Amino acid sequence: MAKLNDDHLKLAIQKDGRLTEDTRNLLRTVGLHYETYKRQLFSICRNFPLDILYVRDDDIAEYVAEGVVDLGIVGRNLVVESEKPVKELLELNYGQCSLKVAVPAESGITTIEQLAGCNVATSYPVTTTRYFADQHVDANIITISGSVEITPALGVASAIVDLVSTGSSLRLNDLIPIANVLDSQSIVIGNPRSVAHPEKRAIIDRLLTRFQGVITASEYKYVMMNVPHDSLAYITTIMPGLKSPTVLPTADAGWMAVHTAIREDVFWDVIEELKTLGAQGILVSSIEKMFF
Repeated sequence: MAKLNDDHLKLAIQKDGRLTEDTRNLLRTVGLHYETYKRQLFSICRNFPLDILYVRDDDIAEYVAEGVVDLGIVGRNLVVESEKPVKELLELNYGQCSLKVAVPAESGITTIEQLAGCNVATSYPVTTTRYFADQHVDANIITISGSVEITPALGVASAIVDLVSTGSSLRLNDLIPIANVLDSQSIVIGNPRSVAHPEKRAIIDRLLTRFQGVITASEYKYVMMNVPHDSLAYITTIMPGLKSPTVLPTADAGWMAVHTAIREDVFWDVIEELKTLGAQGILVSSIEKMFF
């Protein structure tokens, strides 16, 4: 029977759920080699000092806080709800969602203050109670472990606080959001003692560097183009990518080849301007990993 390696870091990830596929893809992308099977409870990396444990997402923060594992990948919403003493080490830029207050569309409720004295149903009672207290609104928080969206229709609650990703579930149940409680995404959390341990910290930093390289790469596109020599000086100033683009001569003295990385959030605006300035042969590719 396979056993965990005492010399390895321990990383807990969600066994089966919303973040599972993206988390496993991340681990593969950063070059970790390990076997995984449907009923497997843990995997041992063959090329990195890391053991991966597959657990319920609700348990990850507790396992990290108690030192059962050194690291965890989990939604920030669960970490906040757990109130466990863990260290947030890195945002992973997937699994984005928000914890929102929502009410029936025909309720006429538009502000948090209108929920004073009302029942509010949620699966996140700790976070919800803290939020309403911070807003100085005295609402009755009801903990629901199942489908929260149905409680207004059943007359159980006047409002809900639930996790919203696309908003489709709210629309299907004729609910509208009126306030944002918490923005969440997948994060890496660490046990404070493990993070402070010199040998473990060195391995943690190696792993985080790999994660950061993939995250940074996802925020950029690699662009290659030919630009008129007369427009080169201006074109290189409008590309908000790295410190400076790579500029190479071409066989045609009137043209230069430019290679650079452009941030995804401004990509289309920059490309459109480049075309108006005469850039041609624009090739765009994704970047697998990127380090500054």
